[in-house]
Amino acid sequence: MNIQGAEFLEFVKTRQSDRAFDPNRQVEKEKLDRIIEAVRYAPSACNAQPYHLIVVDDPELKNKVADATSTRVLGLNHFTKQAPVHILMVEEKVNLSSGLGGWIKQKDYAQLDLGIAAAHMVLAAHAEGLGSCILGWFDEKKMRQLLNIPDSKRVWLDIVIGYSTQPLRPKKRKPIDQILTRNGYQK
Repeated sequence: MNIQGAEFLEFVKTRQSDRAFDPNRQVEKEKLDRIIEAVRYAPSACNAQPYHLIVVDDPELKNKVADATSTRVLGLNHFTKQAPVHILMVEEKVNLSSGLGGWIKQKDYAQLDLGIAAAHMVLAAHAEGLGSCILGWFDEKKMRQLLNIPDSKRVWLDIVIGYSTQPLRPKKRKPIDQILTRNGYQK
C-alpha cells in the first residue's frame, strides 16, 4: 500500500479529539482488532513495547470507567459515557536495553513509547471512520480498582473511541516559524 504524502497530510488534518459520540452505535470488533494491531506495530525504543492495553467495551463497566474520568468540580470529561469503547494504556517495564539506554541518557523511553502507541491508536481509529479522544485526566486509583490493575502499575492514558457526532473543527496551530528552524535552534 502506498499513501502519498499529500493524502496523508490531509488525513492527519481531519483527525481531531472528539467529545461527542453516538452512544447507540457500537464499534465493530473487526475495527477494534485493526486498531489494536496498529498499536502492536508502533515503534518503541529497543522494541520494548512497554505497555498493556485494556479494552473496556462492556456497557456497565465502561460507564464506571467513564465516571472515573469526569469531575464535576472542573467540568471535565462528561462526554466519556457516550463513547462505547475505552482503551486504557498501562505502563509495563521496558526491556534491558531500553532501560539501560534510558538511564544513561536520562530519558523515559517508556513514556515516549506510550505516546507513540497512542498516536498510532487514534490515527488507526480515524482510518476506521471512528472518532477518539486521548484522556490523561482520570482517577487512577479508581481505574486500578475497577480493572484489577496492580498498584505497582501506572495507568497513563484512557483513549475513548466511538462514532463521532461532532463536526470537524478548524485546528488552531502555531505558525510553522514558531516551531521549526533548520540546521540549529533559534528563538
